[in-house]
Amino acid sequence: MTAKNEATEMTVEQKLKTLFELQTMLSEIDKIKTLRGELPLEVGDLEDEIEGLSTRLAKYNEELTATTDDIKAKQQKIADAQAIMDRYKSQINDVKNNREFDMLSKEIEFQSLEIELQNKRIGEAEKLLETKKTEIAALTKQLAERRDDLEVKKSELDEITAETKVEEEKLREDAKRLEVTIEPRLLTAFKRIRNNTHNGLGIVYVERDACGGCFNKIPPQRQLDIRMRKKIIVCEYCGRIMIDPELAGVETVQAESEKPKRRVRKTAK
Repeated sequence: MTAKNEATEMTVEQKLKTLFELQTMLSEIDKIKTLRGELPLEVGDLEDEIEGLSTRLAKYNEELTATTDDIKAKQQKIADAQAIMDRYKSQINDVKNNREFDMLSKEIEFQSLEIELQNKRIGEAEKLLETKKTEIAALTKQLAERRDDLEVKKSELDEITAETKVEEEKLREDAKRLEVTIEPRLLTAFKRIRNNTHNGLGIVYVERDACGGCFNKIPPQRQLDIRMRKKIIVCEYCGRIMIDPELAGVETVQAESEKPKRRVRKTAK
């Protein structure tokens, strides 16, 4: 007899019990995912942040190198201007007329202004250089901290993964073996319901006269139908498959309507 035939021949009670057993396994897998759930995201975010910081640091270092080279170029301009000015100053004593004197004086003045301009630009560049060095130092420190954080998070993730890997693999194997015993159409519906719920519950039991998924009240007649286990019943509010607590093997708190009422004895007047 094939698993498909077995699934077809199962009673509604057996189907519900098998579904709830499957739900229990899948919920345990969900718990394992939740346990490490944020860590992969945190590791990914840290890796992205580190990549961004590394790119920015490389850019800052390029700018630092460019600014340093610019300062050297300006210093060379100053040296060239100073050499020209010194040459003109040595020539000014040998001029033969006022025209040559004026020309040399203007050249000396021009080179002097050029030196003054380059010194001003060097001062600005040196300030920029100090700012870049400060930014690089802060960025380097931040990058080191993020790398340390990443190492810690990766270590935590590896540890949790190692601890839960065997358990998760076993649960998945057991769940697969159980799935083949469930009617395909019912299994598909169950999985669809699970995917559409925030907590991954596709089948829930009745507790305090309410649905264990959405907590909406269930009419007494519908509760009776659920306890009868003659057909698959879903919550009219959230669409989850319903099972009675006894079949699910859980103990629930009794609702007020189910508690026996105390009889009040009337006293003779």
